[in-house]
Amino acid sequence: MSIKGSCLCGDVTYEVTAPFQFLGNCHCSMCRKTSGAAFVTWGIVERGSFRWTAGEELVQAFESSPGNTRCFCPRCGASLASAHGGVVGEVTLGTVEGDPGATPREHIFVGSKAPWFTITDGLPQHEEWPS
Repeated sequence: MSIKGSCLCGDVTYEVTAPFQFLGNCHCSMCRKTSGAAFVTWGIVERGSFRWTAGEELVQAFESSPGNTRCFCPRCGASLASAHGGVVGEVTLGTVEGDPGATPREHIFVGSKAPWFTITDGLPQHEEWPS
């Protein structure tokens, strides 16, 4: 199994070689600001199953919180992944090409969601990190 993805301009591409472990929608202010949207859908990947296939030397990282860096393309600005300790652990699902093979299971950080957005699906909602 292989899941491929890329940034908007196509300069940076990646591959995930194992199924996503988990998909979820994050409504925290950092995810909203990095995406410009009401929330970001993240796919959690197995350690070692993610690799950059083109443009790795272009990837820029921003430490948005201690130990967590957000990886993006400097040319088009696309948010691609999040890394912890230098290892990619999450992929932004909006950059996946095709069917990721799973659907989101929950909404997190709804306590800080955009006031103009109403969650209308039946997925579980958590004010912060689920316990």
